[in-house]
Amino acid sequence: MNEFKLSADEITRFRAQGYIGPFTLYSPEEARERYRVIRAELFNRDHAVYALPPQSAIANYDRHLDVNLLSEHVSHPGIVGRLTSILGPDVVCWRSEMFPKYPGDEGTDWHQADTFAHASGQPQIVWPGDTRFGGAITAWTALTEASEENGCLRFMPGTHEEMFYDESKKMAFDPGNVNALEKDGIKRGFFGYDYRSLQKDPDWKPDESKAVSMVMEPGQCVIFWSTLMHSSFPNSTKDRTRLGYTSRYVPASVRVYPDTDTVDEYGSKISLDKFGVVLVAGEDHYGHNRRVDRNMRGVPFAAPQMA
Repeated sequence: MNEFKLSADEITRFRAQGYIGPFTLYSPEEARERYRVIRAELFNRDHAVYALPPQSAIANYDRHLDVNLLSEHVSHPGIVGRLTSILGPDVVCWRSEMFPKYPGDEGTDWHQADTFAHASGQPQIVWPGDTRFGGAITAWTALTEASEENGCLRFMPGTHEEMFYDESKKMAFDPGNVNALEKDGIKRGFFGYDYRSLQKDPDWKPDESKAVSMVMEPGQCVIFWSTLMHSSFPNSTKDRTRLGYTSRYVPASVRVYPDTDTVDEYGSKISLDKFGVVLVAGEDHYGHNRRVDRNMRGVPFAAPQMA
């Protein structure tokens, strides 16, 4: 794991801009082959932890808990080694999500996530003590090419230390908003929500002249704070789907889904009775969260990496 630890210069750069990368986890050929295998298992929900129809917006949550190659991916040394440089030695993966952007799909609006209460209305992660705000580290891995034409990520460097949105406000879910909102001439929304309704200042607008595009090859990964303002372009192509897979991490001291047994967001409600965090590095000295050491197919997760 030590070969992937961030250097002092990389840590300084990460602290200043809120992201690091992209870096390569898999060759483009390996990434495409992994995607071929993963895609077949994604359609099989026999082992999925959430009983949801495939068309649900959150049906793709936490597929690392049942898809073998995703179970392997969340503990990839190239991710975990870098994470421990940022979060410390004891790290859990608490969520993963698949983000497809099909030809013609809208872009994702500018947003930040601190407690991840923006859709459910309830904090989903809570840092210990009186931390001003915490967030999570997201590892966003491209399983296909990600270009400005087919919907790559965009970042606002340095915005991760100030929240421009109030996640305690309630957004109204409207499936009619999907692929229907246009802002400043660009088609972009937030999966049925209007993220602008969470702005602390309703007249504020992000300075898009400072945005950078994360153009990535299949198999590349970028790591960023969830509190970093980020978005994505629409997919303006006719035949090139963009697929990204995110795995999200916090220190083992963080409470995940505190005081709740369900998650209600994006028009669906899920039970957390089969959910558990995955320890990917170090040890859990806290016992805050239910942990799982094997996926729903009975395959063990990789042993936690030790610094």
